[in-house]
Amino acid sequence: MSNLKMKEAALVYLDRSGGLQKFIDDCKYYNDSKQSYAVYRFNILINPSEVVELDAELGNHILHQPLKAAQVFQSVCFIAVKTLSLIGQLQTETQINIVLKLTHLPPLPSYSLDLSEFPLDYTSQRFYMMQGIVIAMTTVTKYTQGARFLCSDEACPLSKGFQYIRVHVPGATESATVRNDFLCNLCSSSLQEDRKFRVLGDKQIVEIITTKALHAFQGYSNNQPFRFQSLTIFLRDESVNKMNIGNEYKIIGIPTCVKTSQTTVCIEANNITFCNPKVPSGISDHFRRLLSLTSGSCWKFTAILANIFASQIVPPGTYNLLKLCLLMSLVQTSDRNKELEDCLDILIITSDTLLVDRLLNFSINLVPRGIHHPVSTEIFPTLSRNKYGTGAVSIQAGSALLAKGGICFIGDLASYKKDKLEQLQSVVESRSITVYIPGKKFGDDSDQQMTFPVQCSFWSFVDMDSSSRRNTQKINALIGQMDCSLIPANLVEAFVLLINCSESSPCHPLLPTVQHTLKKAIDPEGLLYIASKQFTTEDFEKLLAFAKNLKVEFSLEAERMIHGYYLASRRIRTDSVCGSKLSASALKYLVSLSEAHARLNLRNKVLKEDVLIAALLFETSLTLKYGATVFCVAPNAVFPFELYNEENLEQRDMYLTQYQQQLQQFIATYGPGTAIFTSDE
Repeated sequence: MSNLKMKEAALVYLDRSGGLQKFIDDCKYYNDSKQSYAVYRFNILINPSEVVELDAELGNHILHQPLKAAQVFQSVCFIAVKTLSLIGQLQTETQINIVLKLTHLPPLPSYSLDLSEFPLDYTSQRFYMMQGIVIAMTTVTKYTQGARFLCSDEACPLSKGFQYIRVHVPGATESATVRNDFLCNLCSSSLQEDRKFRVLGDKQIVEIITTKALHAFQGYSNNQPFRFQSLTIFLRDESVNKMNIGNEYKIIGIPTCVKTSQTTVCIEANNITFCNPKVPSGISDHFRRLLSLTSGSCWKFTAILANIFASQIVPPGTYNLLKLCLLMSLVQTSDRNKELEDCLDILIITSDTLLVDRLLNFSINLVPRGIHHPVSTEIFPTLSRNKYGTGAVSIQAGSALLAKGGICFIGDLASYKKDKLEQLQSVVESRSITVYIPGKKFGDDSDQQMTFPVQCSFWSFVDMDSSSRRNTQKINALIGQMDCSLIPANLVEAFVLLINCSESSPCHPLLPTVQHTLKKAIDPEGLLYIASKQFTTEDFEKLLAFAKNLKVEFSLEAERMIHGYYLASRRIRTDSVCGSKLSASALKYLVSLSEAHARLNLRNKVLKEDVLIAALLFETSLTLKYGATVFCVAPNAVFPFELYNEENLEQRDMYLTQYQQQLQQFIATYGPGTAIFTSDE
């Protein structure tokens, strides 16, 4: 009676939810094909909350005994097929393969599987929800969805028909569905598979890690040792190719135990949802007050941000140019599942690699996907053999794909070999990486290739004081040009921003840095400055999280100025032999820099003042790469004064206003076809 009641409830739910009509449409597809199948597969979408309200027992079966619940729906669907004559070729109930697809699970702790907790429950054969980031995936292979077996004794009644049907169930291996030692229940003769009725499906294996495990790639562990292990997800049929390396997903599935060389816990995926992070509601009160106090200027707020940023690592007022660029790069990261076209790659020339390394490592921890590339691993995807013996190739993410939508800090460029630098240059220029899969090596008939978008910004530095650098130093032929001969010139050109933090630059104040280092050695956890107490690391995290989600648009005068500067700069850096030193992507970088400064100011509109900062930063980088030109920008143009008080901020505003007039004059002189209008015009 209980089973009959659940069947009635299942039929009522199918009718109310529209599932019955979808089932009828699917049956029509099978019936119209006029082909006889061993297995007829149907997906039924289940909303557990609605089912529980309708019938608690059926809802309990779906959540805690999904295989038995599938049998209830199988029986209902078979009766519907026979009653309504939906599939003429169908003979037995076992030919119907029902897959229950859950929309969600109750938001209760008992339904959540935390990958960082131990032990994992893989014996209950029920649904759990887990969340993780994809770090590896295989190519798509085939598996046996269902098969027909016949008794080998021709005199046996079961040597015909569709009595022996085997279908894949969650957790089952290929040998559990198809093998040669099955026996007939009637005569005990061996069963033989009728191969022409074998039904194949697509299968893909994915590895995920919990988001907490990203701390292992962010360069810090709070002085606490920890380890993490990936979890294997089996994707089948319509779920194949629904997951991408580097993305974070919520997965509903059934844990199971798979025995390879060692026992491994795996998940049979049932439903996959991309994780959209929550958009922060606002910024801290301290930053809100600071924004209000500086509202009369388009430059003061970001100047103060750069001045006080990372005061735990360097004293306020030092490395301001570098810190502003880091903040602008951070604010151009994205938590959304979209192509990141606003990458701001940064290459730093420094003689204090330890301090720069600490500063960059501190900065990447302010965004969810800040990855400090471990030297012992690969930056880009690599291939390996799949440990489950499916014949598929496993593609391991690498640091760049793992940093999707964030920052990949790759350390000292001089530590990489020539082939790795060439690969990095290609990726930075194209924003994609192609993985070649040799078929002969991995047991396939043909070679394959897969291309992955690289959606992160790269940060790196070059040590000015390395022995190889000193031995190869050359005399610069052009004013303002930096000697970067240790690194291939094409790779240096590929980075958007080249920043000079060597001893000769205004970005390297020695005495305050030494004093800071000594104080930190005495009191490592102490907050040495008022700024560190007023504007905490958490405040900066909230600020960046809020700012990077702002949608910005260009004002008309900002758009004219950015195009004018690009055309003028391209014109003066063009010669008849080498052509233009500015690529077409330079305009995209200028747009990205302008947007970044506007976002950092928490504005929705890009103004000409933002374009000025973008132009000064870009021109400073161009000068270091190629030497100075007519539009001569001083190395300290963005921060000409030390910012001690309000008067220094006012002086800086006046200085930048003069530079804005110079920029407009430069555009008017060397930018043909552009018009710069004053506010009156």
